[in-house]
Amino acid sequence: MRAFAWGMRSVASTVLTLVLFATYLGIGALAHDSHFSLGWVLASTVLVWAGPAQIILISTLGSGATVVQAAIAVTVSAIRLFPMVVSVLPMMRTPRTKRRHLVLATHFIAVTLWVECFRLFPHVPRERRIAFTHGLGIGLCAVCLFATTLGYGLAAKLPPLLGAAILLLTPLAFLLSTARNCRQLSDVLALVLGLALFPLVSVLQTGVDILISGISAGTIAYGVHRWRERK
Repeated sequence: MRAFAWGMRSVASTVLTLVLFATYLGIGALAHDSHFSLGWVLASTVLVWAGPAQIILISTLGSGATVVQAAIAVTVSAIRLFPMVVSVLPMMRTPRTKRRHLVLATHFIAVTLWVECFRLFPHVPRERRIAFTHGLGIGLCAVCLFATTLGYGLAAKLPPLLGAAILLLTPLAFLLSTARNCRQLSDVLALVLGLALFPLVSVLQTGVDILISGISAGTIAYGVHRWRERK
């Protein structure tokens, strides 16, 4: 219980909480303008638990797409979270950890929690990390539910330009947080190459520019890392 409370208190120690709050203000306003009910958007906040995927869900359904089409779009968006889950779960496991103990923690692993786990886990005993993650995840989710409700209520008064600016805070904050957490040369190389390759790849207008530049940069950084290890 102390580890769970520690995780909830940690919500107040990161600037990403403010970014999430601002992002979900915009998501609440978007859901209102797309004529979804407040109950529906709150449920999607809990169940989807990823801002970009939730925006895709609302925008695709709001534009008249079928449920199947929306589900496929959200699933493709969620694939980016798989490497984050794979990198964080081993940091939580102990010899006594069962698979069912990791289900809720796995659901909470989105970009924000992934960044914060790498920042905070070194200070948390391994046997307390699952409870800590539950507290951190539930605390962040509570903040997002409140922001979604507030944004939904303010939708009629929120200028479109302000809504767009609020949503832009999310990628900017994640970029800065990732840069702050770079520890090895491969981390820095992957980030720098990704930023450098994206403008070049976008000229090709493939529609998957971020995917191509990200995979290329990550592969090159991994190759350099393996080469340095062999040396």
